[in-house]
Amino acid sequence: MTREAFYHFRQAAPLDTFRDLDRVQLTADAATDDGATMPAGSEGIVLSVYRDGVAYVVEFAEPLGSLATVHGASLRLVERATA
Repeated sequence: MTREAFYHFRQAAPLDTFRDLDRVQLTADAATDDGATMPAGSEGIVLSVYRDGVAYVVEFAEPLGSLATVHGASLRLVERATA
């Protein structure tokens, strides 16, 4: 087996489980860009995906227009965005 083939076996599966405009829920508290804390259970919409799903920019309705960059492990899918 070549080194290249072995490398492909060792790579982790992509973490990208959420897409733009999916509705998600926090499973842990998260800090917004303006310093507020969003409690676990808050729902928001995914606006951007970073590094193949390692982190996501999520917009929350309350407080109005709050943005937070959230690790993928701290999110749960509520509703998949329609295509």
